[in-house]
Order: sequence, then structure tokens, then C-alpha cells
Amino acid sequence: MTSAPARQIVVVGNGMVGARFAGEAARLDPAGERAHITVVGQESEPAYNRVLLSGIVADDYTPDQIRLPVPDTPGVTIRTGTAATAIDTQQHTLALDDGTHLTYDELVLATGARASFPPITGVAHPDGTPGEGVTALRDLADCQRLLSLVRPGAPVVVLGGGVLGLEAARGLTSRGARVSVVESSPWIMRRQIDKPAAKILGRLYGELGVTVHSWRVASRWIPGTGLELDDGRILPGDVLVVTAGVRGNIELAQSAGIETDHGIVIDDHLSTSDPRVHAIGDCAQHPGGGAGLVQPGWEQAAVLAKRLIGTDPSAAYRGSTPVTRLKAEGIELTSFGTVHEDDDHPDLDTVTVSDPHGGRYAKLVVRDERVVGAVLLGFPEAAATVSQLHDTGAPVPADRLALVQGLPTAAPQDDPADSGESLVCRCNAVTRTDIEQAWLDGARDREAVACSTRATTGCGGCVRDVNALLADLNSANPAPTG
Repeated sequence: MTSAPARQIVVVGNGMVGARFAGEAARLDPAGERAHITVVGQESEPAYNRVLLSGIVADDYTPDQIRLPVPDTPGVTIRTGTAATAIDTQQHTLALDDGTHLTYDELVLATGARASFPPITGVAHPDGTPGEGVTALRDLADCQRLLSLVRPGAPVVVLGGGVLGLEAARGLTSRGARVSVVESSPWIMRRQIDKPAAKILGRLYGELGVTVHSWRVASRWIPGTGLELDDGRILPGDVLVVTAGVRGNIELAQSAGIETDHGIVIDDHLSTSDPRVHAIGDCAQHPGGGAGLVQPGWEQAAVLAKRLIGTDPSAAYRGSTPVTRLKAEGIELTSFGTVHEDDDHPDLDTVTVSDPHGGRYAKLVVRDERVVGAVLLGFPEAAATVSQLHDTGAPVPADRLALVQGLPTAAPQDDPADSGESLVCRCNAVTRTDIEQAWLDGARDREAVACSTRATTGCGGCVRDVNALLADLNSANPAPTG
């Protein structure tokens, strides 16, 4: 009796989420006996960590250092530099721009999102491409364009005061640029932090040489001059970096008659209106949210791999509460969950520590003795502990003030002793034990640990902790001489 042929799974998109799906599928089916995965990527580049593009701007990484691991298994084929052009949901085929077609049993759309250029004079050409002196920061090509435009000592304007805009601004100061950030909301990082935290964060950026203009709307980009604001001021700028939003790449699904809204509509099984077509990552629209951050996309990829490979057909994605970490040298900021109190949440207990002079701010939000949100600026030790309490659902210690300051606390009596080992890399669920085991297996530097465990390949916020742990391991166990 011969075994059934492997099912054909085609993935459109070789970005962080598409590549993660392929990696998860290869891990579950290393011999490719259950399914063969074909990944189609429009970029000619191998998969890389888009979250760390600001690190290239800051000269902290090279493009090679942000490459993602490629599954080395017989069940995965990756085709770069190839774009998908049409889906035939009746024949179960995908048309490619080189004239070929792929037949699929299951199709996974991980098409991501693209930069959205606001309708401001001078920002974009009529065909949607960036105007003179303008760039986004979504891919390596954008990154290379930005670095070709920036000159030490010259002014740069960043349009958008979210995480990406602030990380880009910090990176540009490392290149010697004079940077202004323009944010249309009342304060920077409006969705992730509250106003008092934003005020302190703005001061820290000012000390780094970045001028923040909140609650201001841009009205015109004047190439070679700068950005004109709604109050008539002109901020000098040779370059304009637009980080003011993204738009999901949903056109491929739309043209195939698959239901779309702002994104490709999916359910808890990550299926679209066509049961053979699935969507994950920034292009997908789930009731629990998740677009815009890599962690939910990775969780979706893991769930879908279990379903399509067949190791857990009942796996489901219910939404997630991602953690935001601002990756800017000299600034430690972590936030997640509910951080804005209002009259709709009278049952929330809040502890706040504000130290503007020291550039520190902490806010812990608790409901029913469980952490439901936090903002931690300048408290890296507390960030790890508070995030762990949130992840495990363990009750908070009695001394909440000590908790947010990162001071020792007595654990509650009903805190389960086996609630889980503390994570070093939250993005990839890598524990200290995992890293120590990788070290015992021969991984002596960060790159080797990343290949073995995936630690540091997510948001990059754990790089310092991984390096410190490796330094301790290497110093305690020096290599033999002679």
C-alpha cells in the first residue's frame, strides 16, 4: 500500500510571517511527508527581519545580520523575485508573473502591508510612488534609499510619531542627522502609552537631538526646503521619512472574490471566505486584531501550521495582547494591554510612578489582582517581571509599588510555583534554559544562539539580555588554552 502524496501548500509572501509559517511547518513535518510548502516572495532578497530595519539605519546591523533562518528541509521550496498575479479559486491555481502557475491544496496569503502615503502635496507622485526626497521604511529597498539621501549634519523630518517613526528618528541621529518628528495625535505613541509617559519620552528624545512636534498636521512637503505645518511653520528637511500608517496588501484576494474589509477577513481558524484560502499577518483582519505587529502574525503562523500539517487540526487563534518595545539606544520602553483609563473601566486599579527628572515613568494597571496593562519607561528590570505576570496570569504581589520599580517582592501565596520559567525572548518564547542548552550545544555567540533558538530574531528587544547571558556563560566557562 502506497502512502498518499504530500499535500501542496502555497504561501504568497516571504516576509516575516510567511517565512515563519514555512519554518513552523518544516518543524512539524521535517521530512515533507505530509505537505510540500512552496513560498513565493516578490522581493529578490531572502527573508529578513523587517522590525530591525531601524537598526540598519542606526548602523547597529547590516542586512546580512537581519536575515531570517531558512528551512533546510526537503518539504520547503522558496521562490524569491516572483510575484503572484491571480488566484483561481475554482481550479485551485495561483498565477505568477513569470507566466507559470502553481496548483495548491491550501493557499496561505501572507502578503503583508505597504506604506500609506498621506494626501499631502509633494509627498507622493500621482502614481503613488514617493516624491522627491521622500521615503517610507517598510523594506530593505526603502532603507537603502533613506541612507542614500541622508547626510551628516543635514535636517531630516519624520512624519509619524509611532514606534517605527521614533525608532527611525533615533537611528538617524546616530548617522549625525538633525531630526524633527511630526505627530498628528495629541502625543507620540498615542495607542501604546499615556500622555504623562509621552511627555517624558519626548524630553528624552529632545536630549538626543530630536525635536518632537505633537498635535500638528503636515500641509505640504517642499523638496529641498522642508515640511510645512498647519500653523504655517516650515521644518527644515532634506529628507522626509513617512511612517504614518500602512495599508494591507489585499488586492490579490479582492480580485479573486475573497471577502475583504480593511484586511482579508479571517476567522479563528485563519480561513477566509474561501475555506481553501487562509490569511495571516498584516494583510489579515481578525476580530481580535493583531495587524501591525509581528508577534500576532507569528502566533497565527504557528496555529495555521498545526492545522494544515495536521498535528493539531483543532488549533485556533483567538487574538493576542502584543507587547510593544521601543528599540532606541539609551531608552528602555515597554508597554502592553490597557493603559488608558476611562469611565468604561471603573474596576481598574492603577499604580503610577513619575520621575521626569530621571526620565522614568511606570504605570501598572490591575484588574482582579491580575496585570492587564503596563507602561514601563526606564524600568527594564520591572518590564520583564510584569510581562511575565501578564503572560502567566499569576496574581500580582502585594507590594505593587516595588513591582513597578523592579524591586524584590514577596510572591502571593496562591502564585503557582510552576507558572512557567521566565522568558528571555518573548517574541519566540525562548527561556534562559533554552539559551543555556544552546550554549552547551556549541552556540557561543548571539548569531549562533539565534540560529538555534530564534532568540533576538523578533523585535530585537532581548539582544542585550542574550548578550549578557552569553557573556556570563563564556566567562564562567573559559575556553581551554594551549
